[in-house]
Amino acid sequence: MTSTTSPSRPRRLTRSSSDKMIGGVAGGLAEYFDIDPVVVRVAFAVSIAFSGAGLLAYVAMLVVVPRDDQDTRPVGPPLAA
Repeated sequence: MTSTTSPSRPRRLTRSSSDKMIGGVAGGLAEYFDIDPVVVRVAFAVSIAFSGAGLLAYVAMLVVVPRDDQDTRPVGPPLAA
């Protein structure tokens, strides 16, 4: 059986630069899972209120997950030939 889907770019988890309140973590998660960002923000708020783990997760993702508009080219001047 042959697959009819065309090869596409794999989805990547990134922080949203367009749908952000603080750092774009909730907006990026919402885009990745294709859900409303309010749901993710409420989940973070509830997690922070009850256990504090949401704050730790948010800060960790803020540091680790790249922004969606971040340039992936190497930084620095081109090497001379």
